[in-house]
Amino acid sequence: QVQVVESGGGLVQPGGSLRLSCAVSGRIFSISAMEWYRQAPGKQRELVARITSGGSTNYADSVKGRFAISRDDAKNTAYLQMNSLKPEDTAAYYCNADVKEAWGSTWQDYWGQGTQVTVSS
Repeated sequence: QVQVVESGGGLVQPGGSLRLSCAVSGRIFSISAMEWYRQAPGKQRELVARITSGGSTNYADSVKGRFAISRDDAKNTAYLQMNSLKPEDTAAYYCNADVKEAWGSTWQDYWGQGTQVTVSS
């Protein structure tokens, strides 16, 4: 099986920074895209940032210029560097990874349990 574990969330003041990590472990042959989503209370889950296996990135308009996604394939880990945080960034942040467990298997999505980010003074 495959496990996805997020870490790095917490309470930060407006204008501050946090770095989230997403570690993928277990039976892994290959990881394709890795994504960060967030969900605030009463709102739908939204895609924040995405990085492909080739390193191409995409961001939600609301975080462009403030957030940066990266990955370390040797560690099967993705990161989300969040700068200039705003109260509206407050949400539970979830990582999603597209994983192939063996050479002949299909790609499957795996989700972590989420990490809470709270931006408040």
